[in-house]
Amino acid sequence: MAGDFNTESMLDMYLFENSQLLEQLQETVLEQKDADCFDEDSINEIFRTMHTIKGSSGIMMFDNITAVSHKLEDVFFYLRESHPDNVPHVELVEHVLEVEDFISNEMEKIRGGEPADGDATDIIADLDKFLNKIKNGGAGGEGGPAVENVHEEPKHFYIAPVASAASRFYKIFIHFFPETEMANVHAYKTVYALKEIAEDILYSPEDLLTDEKCGETIIKEGFRILLQAQCSEEEVRELIGVGYDIEKVDVFECDANQFLLGFDFGDTEPLPQIDLESSVEVIEAKQEAAAQAGEAKAEEKKPETPKITPGDFVIQSKEPGRQKKLAKDKPKGEKAAFISVNVSKMDQLMDLIGELVISESVVLQSSDLKVPGLNLDNFNKAAAQLASISTDLQNVIMSMRMVPLTNTFQKMNRIVFDVSRKLGKDIEFVMVGDSTEVDKNIIEHISDPLMHLVRNAVDHGIESNEERAASGKTEKGKVTLSAKTEAGKVWISVEDNGTGLDREKILAKARKQGILEDNKPDSAYNDKEVYQFITLPGFSTNEQVTEYSGRGVGMDVVVQNIQAIGGALEIESTPGKGSIMSLKIPLTLAIIDGIVMEVGTSSFVMETGVIKQFIRVKEDMMIHEPNGDEFVMIRGDCFPVIRLGNWYGLEEYQESVEDGVMLILEVEDRKICLLVDKLVGEQEIVVKPIPSYIKKVKGLSGCTQLGDGSIALILDAPGLVE
Repeated sequence: MAGDFNTESMLDMYLFENSQLLEQLQETVLEQKDADCFDEDSINEIFRTMHTIKGSSGIMMFDNITAVSHKLEDVFFYLRESHPDNVPHVELVEHVLEVEDFISNEMEKIRGGEPADGDATDIIADLDKFLNKIKNGGAGGEGGPAVENVHEEPKHFYIAPVASAASRFYKIFIHFFPETEMANVHAYKTVYALKEIAEDILYSPEDLLTDEKCGETIIKEGFRILLQAQCSEEEVRELIGVGYDIEKVDVFECDANQFLLGFDFGDTEPLPQIDLESSVEVIEAKQEAAAQAGEAKAEEKKPETPKITPGDFVIQSKEPGRQKKLAKDKPKGEKAAFISVNVSKMDQLMDLIGELVISESVVLQSSDLKVPGLNLDNFNKAAAQLASISTDLQNVIMSMRMVPLTNTFQKMNRIVFDVSRKLGKDIEFVMVGDSTEVDKNIIEHISDPLMHLVRNAVDHGIESNEERAASGKTEKGKVTLSAKTEAGKVWISVEDNGTGLDREKILAKARKQGILEDNKPDSAYNDKEVYQFITLPGFSTNEQVTEYSGRGVGMDVVVQNIQAIGGALEIESTPGKGSIMSLKIPLTLAIIDGIVMEVGTSSFVMETGVIKQFIRVKEDMMIHEPNGDEFVMIRGDCFPVIRLGNWYGLEEYQESVEDGVMLILEVEDRKICLLVDKLVGEQEIVVKPIPSYIKKVKGLSGCTQLGDGSIALILDAPGLVE
């Protein structure tokens, strides 16, 4: 072999492909969970999914996954072939999701390097019981015996790639030792090695990784390959090799016509042995007889009879002109529209783009360019082109990292289904804007917060069926998960039509825990302030601890995770009608547009999205409170003022408001004014985290490197407004 077979990469591909299949499976099932039954397309899709997972798991020797997927495949095979009536749909949905959970958990173990040792006995027994029930009770099971789930080779059609003048065609017949185990995997190793040189490659049996039984066929009948490549026979033999698994390799060169004949996969008989000498004698005798009969003209038109050599294949096509496709079916030059890329490589590429942005700033802001009288016209043109290319490159890389929220929303759909079933509530789940795209890192941070919000909506928000009927609500309980983009932010909302938040109950709990200020009446707190109490650690109005709530940690986790990525949580509620929990999060965490400003000898950056206005103010516009608080009157509105120099205890900053610049910031409908010494300009900022050994400072979210090599701190507007 040219290279060793990489079982680790095979395992990675197994996990990647099956994870995608399971996601599609869950999406399909949840889309039709409220229907009367699965439609025909869904039944076929679920059957194919289980068949693929069963085959690949068998190759990888994950016996428990193979067994449970095979049993669910049996169920859907019966549904597909027998079309029974009266199938309990909700029960079937639960069985499918149970299998999906089991396989997902086993795959998580495999990813973590642990053995896939889960016990599927109970799941298989339940599926057996369910299958027997629908066979006995369904109309499809009464008319006769059920059709057995027998593997059939898929039918394909073959279109050969265009061959060049240098292309050569080979027929290869590989014999494995009878004691070789997993011959199909060894056969795949051979195909994997030959793909390095192949323009086209066809092989039989074809389902090496999805049909665990083809290993026996390979041992019994051998492994056949048709190869189109620009290489010699010696190179082919060197790539295949003969080792502990391969006993013998026959390689014979043929012409393009013989290559295009393909294989007849319907014929399971072993290849017949050809007697070279007798075959050649017969052909020569026929040619001589024709010459003696004077059929010279016919001989000129007669195609040259191919020379038969040992190992040539005798092909009896059952369907003339419809050869079987085994490998490539695209003309050479066509490429796949999508490829899979490791996420770590994407992260590395994003880091390199960040360094490029920093290097660009260093070049364009170099002190060497500030020499008086220096003509920089050509440099400025080149710099503008570089900046344009850099911006386009950032946009492309950012778009590559953007992924839709569909999968995340589908997970929430699953949570609503599971929790509502266990709580006995009839709840409808609606998704709006699930195609909205955000950075992959953002999705990883919002999965847990969304899970808590959705569980709270089902457990806390939606009443029981009896309570809804008693209060006169005729519609079903409803949870709506929606997403939209606005001004560089993503808004994700969880809305329910339940009871809403109880202001008095929250205030009573807050008073009991000592959260309320002394001598401040309850009426002084607006609804928004009261609702924010539920996000405090240990705060819960649920009197009983259940599987889903009551410990007072859910909303605290939500706020912590959202604030960690520069987001915020807004809560709206109407008693008796429901609540809306809204997450406001950035589109990305990597590169932002920011305004660079200076305070004393320190540099700061503020994201442009929260800055509403720059303004110069006079001293007579300021209001000074006895307790030290300051406010400024701007066009009849009063705003609190933060002097950034005082806030962080800096030195040598401008104390006079008339010598500085005031920035009006708006966060969640709250506005403040920030006083800085001067503005440097707008710049693309590469966000770097503050090192973990530095204590977290309120109002700071990260740091960045400026063009002159200095470090600037990135201000966190929500932290300043609080």
